[in-house]
Amino acid sequence: MPTTPNLKKAFTDKLLIWNALNNKRIMPWKGEKDPYKIWLSEIILQQTRVEQGLTYYEKFLEHFPTIDKLAQAPDEEVYKLWEGLGYYTRCKNLLATARNIVANNKGVFPKSFVEILQLKGVGNYTASAIASFAYGLPHAVVDGNVLRVLSRFFGKQTPIDTTAGKEFYEKLAGELLDVKDTGGYNQAIMDFGATICKPQLPECKVCILKDDCMAYRKGLVNKLPIKEKKLLKKKRWFYYFVFKYNDKILVNKRTDRDIWQNLYEFYLHEAEASENWEQKKIEELLSKVLEINEFKIIDVSKVLIQQLTHQTISGQFILVDITYLPPTLNHLMSVPTEVLSTLAFPKFINQYLEIHSLAINALS
Repeated sequence: MPTTPNLKKAFTDKLLIWNALNNKRIMPWKGEKDPYKIWLSEIILQQTRVEQGLTYYEKFLEHFPTIDKLAQAPDEEVYKLWEGLGYYTRCKNLLATARNIVANNKGVFPKSFVEILQLKGVGNYTASAIASFAYGLPHAVVDGNVLRVLSRFFGKQTPIDTTAGKEFYEKLAGELLDVKDTGGYNQAIMDFGATICKPQLPECKVCILKDDCMAYRKGLVNKLPIKEKKLLKKKRWFYYFVFKYNDKILVNKRTDRDIWQNLYEFYLHEAEASENWEQKKIEELLSKVLEINEFKIIDVSKVLIQQLTHQTISGQFILVDITYLPPTLNHLMSVPTEVLSTLAFPKFINQYLEIHSLAINALS
């Protein structure tokens, strides 16, 4: 069945009927017109499940009800509130954008699609969402849910992760947009993909679109959409030395362009492969690499793992009491153990702290 104007109209009409009668998905930002709140929700939901993002959205609005409040907040406070969400570049961009709008636009959120798209951390999808939800501008959102719905309904096997595929689906999405209620339509198609046309076990039995859905008619529902590229996951091994010195713990802030930027960590030894940290190996690193001759090895943790989207982080934590601070550790900050809970650490380190906080505190 070709993608005719009649089929496109049927798609939009039926989708809006479903939205009016059967869409029960409740989220605090639905129907929101405040561009600050919409922007905040969209940034939080990038690479984050709605169920997880909801709590963070509410916490951020409680602490920073306006963009001015967010712009004035100290970095550490914002990063601590973001802790656990991952993809910390989003938080960095959130702060940069808030401060830019307050400093250069008197705290007024930009109102055109082009201006919104120029904001740090905002791509085509986020700009379309803000423009349509806040201002009713005719820009169709195209996220994973939308791509899946369109690929299945129209039976398109064009890979969604290619340049040609993205251009094709963005054009198609624009043609389907209900210009009388762009925000309502955009929310409807995203909700439909999240609750009916799901990635696994879609609700085809109750789908209002199934009679015209090409994937349903041809038995291709579980085969669409198609992705051309396979995700290659990188494996990394992080071995952290938790140094206690003068009743304090040595920490470092990550500043490199890498995962967990602007979060805190302990002294890191990154290895190319899994390593066995027996006492002799620990002693060699401490004495020969770090020039520490007086120390007491308190504990070596079990192997911990965190799965990121593109990386698997594995490693251990070695808790060491030292009486001398060598020049090799001068770049680290010393903080009281009770302050650790106020610093923003990546989830990988928080796993360790949750289990070993008593052991660390006992050293003080």
